[in-house]
Amino acid sequence: MPNITNDYYDVIVIGTGPAGFASAVRSAQLGLKTACINTRHDANNKDTHLNTGDIATMALLDSAKKYHSLIYDCAQHGIFANEIKLDMSIMLQRKDNILAEIGDKMVELFNTHKIGHIHAKARLLNPQQIEITEDDTQIKTVINAKYIILATGSEAITLPNIEIDNEYIFDAKAALNIDKVPNKLAIIGAGVMGLELANIWSRLGASTILLEAQENFLSVLDQQISGAAFSLFQNQGLDLRLGARVISAKKSNKNIVIEYQDQEGNHTLKVDTVIVACGSRPNTANLAAPEANLLLDQDGYVYVDDNCRTNLPGVYAVGDLTLLGPMLAHKGIEEGIFVADYIAGINNPINYEIVPSVIYTEPEIAWVGQTEQALRASGEEIKIAIHPIQKNIRALAMDKQEGLVKIIAHAHSDKILGVHIIGTQASELIAEAVLALEFSASSEDLARTIHARPTLSEAVHDAALILKDRVLHQSEY
Repeated sequence: MPNITNDYYDVIVIGTGPAGFASAVRSAQLGLKTACINTRHDANNKDTHLNTGDIATMALLDSAKKYHSLIYDCAQHGIFANEIKLDMSIMLQRKDNILAEIGDKMVELFNTHKIGHIHAKARLLNPQQIEITEDDTQIKTVINAKYIILATGSEAITLPNIEIDNEYIFDAKAALNIDKVPNKLAIIGAGVMGLELANIWSRLGASTILLEAQENFLSVLDQQISGAAFSLFQNQGLDLRLGARVISAKKSNKNIVIEYQDQEGNHTLKVDTVIVACGSRPNTANLAAPEANLLLDQDGYVYVDDNCRTNLPGVYAVGDLTLLGPMLAHKGIEEGIFVADYIAGINNPINYEIVPSVIYTEPEIAWVGQTEQALRASGEEIKIAIHPIQKNIRALAMDKQEGLVKIIAHAHSDKILGVHIIGTQASELIAEAVLALEFSASSEDLARTIHARPTLSEAVHDAALILKDRVLHQSEY
C-alpha cells in the first residue's frame, strides 16, 4: 500500500511541458499552493521540461540552414569558404545546450514562485488524490490536492509493422539526436514533423525521401498554400511520394528495406536510415487508475468541456491531451493559463478559431483562420488576394523570394476570415494576422496600417492593398 502524506496543495499539475509549466506558474502567481510532477527522462538525471521537439527542431534547422548556405548561397554574396566541414557532435551539443538553458530558466521560475517540483511517475486515483512513484526509489506515495491539472502532452505514433531501434529506425524525437548524416534517408510521414525533419537532414546532405500514406499533401492547409509548398519542397530536392502506404521496414545487412504500396502497386526501397514521423497521440497510458473513471475517447484523448473540465470534479486537462484546438505548444500554454485563472474565479475564454499554426521548414508555412476550401464549402461569399513574396523588396535583398501571402475576406463586410503564408519568417509575419482576426479587422484596416519599408511584413500589407485595388508594388521590378 502506498503511504498517504499530509501534504495538501491547492493545485497539482501532472506534466511539465509547455501547458503544464504555464498552468503551474500561473497558479502560483495567483497565490495557489502549487506542485508540479514530472518524470526524469535524461540519462544524466537532469531536469527535463521540454516535452516538445519544437525548440530542438528550430535549433537544428538553423544550423542546417547555415551549413547549406555556406555551400550553395554565399558565393553570390562574394563570400567564399574552403574546406567546409560538418561536425554533428558540436551541432547536437549546441542544440542540447539551448534546451538545458531553457530548462534551467524554468527551474529558476519554479523556485521563484515556490512551486513544488516532484520527480516521479504520477497516476490519478480520484478527483483529489494522486499516487506518485519516485523515480529513484520506486516508493509509492499518495498526495492530495483540491484541483488537479492533467498536462502530460503527447507521444509519437508508432507503426505496428515497424520496430523502432533508434539505431537505424528512429522515432521523431530520437531523430533529433542522429549523430551522423545519412546517405539515403526515408521519412515515413510527410506531415508537420516529417517535413521539419526532412528540411534539417536534406540541408545537411542526406538524400531524403518522404513516404506519405495520404493522397493529398498537407490537407489541413489552404489548398493553394499546400500546392505551393509541394512544388517548393520538390524543387529543393525532397522526394515526396504521396499515397505511399508503408507495409514494412526491416534491416538487411547495412540497409533498411522498405516495402510500400501505392496506386501503381508494391515497391521496394533501400535506405540506410528511417525516421517514423506519423504524428502524435495523447500521452494518457497509465495516467489514471481504472477506478478513477477518467473519461477518454477511443483514441485516448481526455474528454473535456469548453472550460477544459474533465468528467471528474476539480480535474482539468490541457494541451495535447484534448481535442480542443490543434496540438500546438502555444495553444497548450494558453489553456494552462486559462485553467489556472478559471480555478481562481477568472474567466478569460480562448478563441480556438484564431490559433495560429506554423510549420518550421524553409520557407516556413503559417496560417490562421479559415481556408478557402472550407469557406467555399460552407457557401460563404469571399474575396481573395494573393501577393507573391518575390515582389517584396526585403525578400529580394535577402534572396528569400519563395512563397506567397494569401488573405481571404468576406465579400460584403470585408472582415478578414483567414490569412495563409508560405515564405521566410512566416511564423513572425502571421502574428499581425492573428491580431487582425482577434479584433475582427477588415482588409481595409490592414491596408490603412502603415508598415515600415523595406520589411517582409510589407507582403502582408500589399496583399491587403490588392483587395482594395491600391497595391503599388506589383510591377515595381
